[in-house]
Amino acid sequence: MKIHKLPIINPGEILAEEFLRPLKLTQYRLAKDLGVPARRINEIVHGTRAISIDTALRLAKFFGTTPQFWMNLQMQYDLSHGIKTVGTIIEKNVSPFTYLPKTLSNK
Repeated sequence: MKIHKLPIINPGEILAEEFLRPLKLTQYRLAKDLGVPARRINEIVHGTRAISIDTALRLAKFFGTTPQFWMNLQMQYDLSHGIKTVGTIIEKNVSPFTYLPKTLSNK
């Protein structure tokens, strides 16, 4: 059976498609209302910048969500991207730690 994996979606795409577009907000207007540089929002939307704690707090307040919502989107993206880019290398090169307790005779 073939498993279809969902594409990795960056938090900026969620911001643009689920918040900005339906509310007819521009990136510039959002940036001004959040009190951040317009470039920050633009880079988040284009996937070249991560959502920081500061931005998550501002987005949560503005949109009536939680900071955890925005940080979870970022964490899920980072983890999915990491698995895709370095996951197989780590899987091949890193072995699980094995604890070998000292026996009584080795004192």
